[in-house]
Amino acid sequence: MTRLVRSLLALALTAALAWGAAQETFTYAAQADAVGLSPVLTNDQVSSVANRHIYENLVRRNPTTLELEPWLAESWETPDANTWIFRLRPGITFHDGTPFDAAAVKRTFDRIKDPATGSPRASLLAPVQTIEVVDDLTLRMTTGAPYGAFLAALAHINAAIESPTAVEQYGDLMRNPVGTGPFRFESWVSGDRITLVTNPDYWGGAPEIDVFEIVVIPDVNTQVALLERGEVDLLDALPPELVARVQTLPGVTTISQPGTPVFYLGFDHTEALWQDRTAREAIAAAVNTEVIVTLLQPTAVGSCSVIGPQVFGYVAGVEEACVGSDPARAAELWGQVEGARPITLWVPQIGNYPRVGQIIQGQLSQAGFDVSINLVEWGAYLAATSAGEQDLFLLGWSNVTADGSELLYPNLHTANVGASNRSGYSNPEIDAIIAASRGTTDQAERLALLDQANRALLADVAWVTLYHEVLLVAHRDALTGLEQLPNGDWLIGNAALAD
Repeated sequence: MTRLVRSLLALALTAALAWGAAQETFTYAAQADAVGLSPVLTNDQVSSVANRHIYENLVRRNPTTLELEPWLAESWETPDANTWIFRLRPGITFHDGTPFDAAAVKRTFDRIKDPATGSPRASLLAPVQTIEVVDDLTLRMTTGAPYGAFLAALAHINAAIESPTAVEQYGDLMRNPVGTGPFRFESWVSGDRITLVTNPDYWGGAPEIDVFEIVVIPDVNTQVALLERGEVDLLDALPPELVARVQTLPGVTTISQPGTPVFYLGFDHTEALWQDRTAREAIAAAVNTEVIVTLLQPTAVGSCSVIGPQVFGYVAGVEEACVGSDPARAAELWGQVEGARPITLWVPQIGNYPRVGQIIQGQLSQAGFDVSINLVEWGAYLAATSAGEQDLFLLGWSNVTADGSELLYPNLHTANVGASNRSGYSNPEIDAIIAASRGTTDQAERLALLDQANRALLADVAWVTLYHEVLLVAHRDALTGLEQLPNGDWLIGNAALAD
């Protein structure tokens, strides 16, 4: 063997060993597949996990302080209450090499606002009237009235910025995501896994983790077993009965914190039956949420408030406006309802929903209601509830913005019926209060208006709040640098795996 051949072999071996040593693969176990990888077109949790790492926003919440801070925008100014001028960071490119600039931001925001796009969170930018490119790195937006939750809205994953070149090429980015984030898309095997890889040109510095895999593992017991064996690095949908077991696993850390997500029992308000407040009150009186919260400990906090304790707009004592559990009263009220009929409770086949659905079915049955359960796969459930096919239904809202206006407006304002307002709820008087909470930048005034709206919604039994989530994440000790927010978001852009 010649000296040259020996040298080449040695170099090849060194390179192979270096590559193998450098490869860090982070594996997240998800209970369901993503719906899609376009932030403009999706609003489900699994999609958001991927999208948070592929795309970025003009502003974000600081993972430590939770304060809103510049991100893709370097700074902003408000020369008047309705005008916002954003200065963008220079030198950033999308994963496909397209320059990030004001035109790209405008293109994304125009897509979100366009009714033809069908963005589920178009409400985030509904107050925006004009979007102007001042120069490559300057964007001016004007609103029809002061928009108190504007920065919080811009931090929402559904306001993340897409590559205009990719949109032009693919039409939508549901299977072809292109953003500016720390990870770029590599592949997606439907029902199995999504694979992301590090973005070596990331403006914030390339992540230490080389590969990020989202693996679909519907059975949580299997997830926990894989975590114990070191084959999965992070779980974030632990059922309460497994928490104690996971907390005793060697080499595993659990993180618990009160969160912003709210879970509720919704009505199809487009149906004549559920337009009758007496019928809604009967359902609310039949449900004992304390039983649900006790079952879900330590992953749930009880409060019948629509706006949860961790969300801006919550005022202590609002629970006095709730209906309260009274099965005898429920039966009496149901007997007064014209058109009372058998009920179908729609339940998504994911997370804690099935067990909560069984409890509610049992409680309603004991109060004299004739209730059947329709258990539906997660993706099909989202499509069906978006189309208004449901009767009674269970669902949640992550409150990603942690702002009450951006909970009430998308879910319970008339403007979003047929979009994010899946229950079809419409009340002009409450609409006006919700709109007012968005239409001022005076935060004390906003708090008072949100409390007023919250109380009015509880009095009208717009939905039945079941519980607010305590966020639990379990990860291997080898993972360091994980960033977690109370809205359920977690980020690994600055994380590393020790082994």
